[in-house]
Amino acid sequence: MKNHDASVDRRSEERTHDDRFFSVEFSKKGLDAIYQFKIWNISTKGMCILVKEDSALIGHLTAGDVLNMKYYPSDESGPLQKSMTEITHITKDTEGKFKGHYLVGLSIQSR
Repeated sequence: MKNHDASVDRRSEERTHDDRFFSVEFSKKGLDAIYQFKIWNISTKGMCILVKEDSALIGHLTAGDVLNMKYYPSDESGPLQKSMTEITHITKDTEGKFKGHYLVGLSIQSR
């Protein structure tokens, strides 16, 4: 039997550290709120936000949606960036570090 190290990252893609953006803000048609989330888990395919499983927002998001989002820079002197962004996946974390949340993958679309 093989000994598996739980701390080893077994995702298929290599993770990269990209600290250009700290948070993202957007609204969704049908909801009267503006949502702002910290950006997490940046990879070569995009980035992720965490949405609580009981949030009204989660029922209004679908993989494949493209939304206009505002990205706030990590560096306070950096510029705000508005970009069309695709929801690439919505994955519920049932037992990990973010239990009780959905990981919502974001991918900024090329201009």
